[in-house]
Amino acid sequence: MSGDDETRREHREAVTLRIVGVCFVALAAYVGYEAVRDLVSGSPPRPSAVGIALAAVSLVVMPLLARAKRHVAGGLASGAMRADARQTDFCMYLSAILLGGLALNLTAGWWWADPIAALTMTPLILKEGISALRGDTCCD
Repeated sequence: MSGDDETRREHREAVTLRIVGVCFVALAAYVGYEAVRDLVSGSPPRPSAVGIALAAVSLVVMPLLARAKRHVAGGLASGAMRADARQTDFCMYLSAILLGGLALNLTAGWWWADPIAALTMTPLILKEGISALRGDTCCD
């Protein structure tokens, strides 16, 4: 690969990583706002068997997907793909937090567990977004 091609690839990866960062920061703002709004208003979420099933499936699928992405990243020598694999691992952790909040709401009737789980996720999502905006691929 020529120097110009390598420079263009690095630029595309940096732009892609920053787009991911913007999306994560926006997601953190949205999740945080909704969680605080629900806690302040006392608005209980509806129990969601579908949400619980989806979060449980994510706990199984996300590690497999992350491993496949790491394999592709190695073959491509792509920092952006390595970062994407790390984000997929991160999604697994978020799924575990989500599952806990949904399960406590459904089984114990703790309506506030869901927004508390969301507030637990918010700083984690924000940290990942800021890291991506800074160009930190987390894996270099």
